[in-house]
Amino acid sequence: MGRVTERRRVVRIRNGTAGVRPDTLVAEEPLEIRLNGKPLAITMRTPGDDFALAVGFLVSEGVLAAASDVQAVTYCEGAAEDGSNTYNVVNVQLAAGVPVPDITLERNVYTTSSCGLCGKASLDAVRTATRFPGIAADPVRVTAEDLSAMPDRLRAAQKVFDRTGGLHAAGLFTARGELLDLREDVGRHNAVDKIVGRAYQSGRLPLTGAVLLVSGRASFELVQKAVMAGIPVLAAVSAPSSLAVDLALESGMTLVGFLRGPDMNIYAGEERITL
Repeated sequence: MGRVTERRRVVRIRNGTAGVRPDTLVAEEPLEIRLNGKPLAITMRTPGDDFALAVGFLVSEGVLAAASDVQAVTYCEGAAEDGSNTYNVVNVQLAAGVPVPDITLERNVYTTSSCGLCGKASLDAVRTATRFPGIAADPVRVTAEDLSAMPDRLRAAQKVFDRTGGLHAAGLFTARGELLDLREDVGRHNAVDKIVGRAYQSGRLPLTGAVLLVSGRASFELVQKAVMAGIPVLAAVSAPSSLAVDLALESGMTLVGFLRGPDMNIYAGEERITL
């Protein structure tokens, strides 16, 4: 199986002096996700938590809700030309009776909209597809002080980032700032899918009362994934997009951006943040 990190030769220049040394890089490999044996999507990811990534992705697509929806998650043998296992192809087999979506239709209409390409249709798709529509009624409250402490706690727990400097992180917190789970990946969306997938595997969806923190910006896609998992509060250390704010307002989610120390911008759901 692919490693999380790999070593490469690098010429490093410091103070005008060049030297050759090995450098630690984050690994990046493709993962093909299949549903009932049929190819569904390919994502570039950091190897690890592949099963959680696959089921988390399917939660965000509206395919899965309860742990009983899945019969098995397996690596596909013989994925390489020589018949060996690449550990880069995962099949999710749905349990009997679970509806199989029209994959072509879903990918064209729903996931393309995750890239923010079709505006109002994107909002409608998420509102219609979510299995956990109760975000607006979630009574969770978070103090600005607890929220402002979360980025440092997330950063302190990023072990692979310390070695590579090349990973995004997603952290799941309680409203009091306790770190429940942390996943790192070259893609922000993959890190969130791994968080959601692990919660799904543990039977913890919807993630009521939880705070999701991401290490970069808050795109529409990340808000979509949080909505699909029933997460009431999403915070990012950088900016949100306009469509991300629209979806947060539409869904009753609290969306915080530019969370840096005691400073933050609240773009939606400010009633949940207390001073």
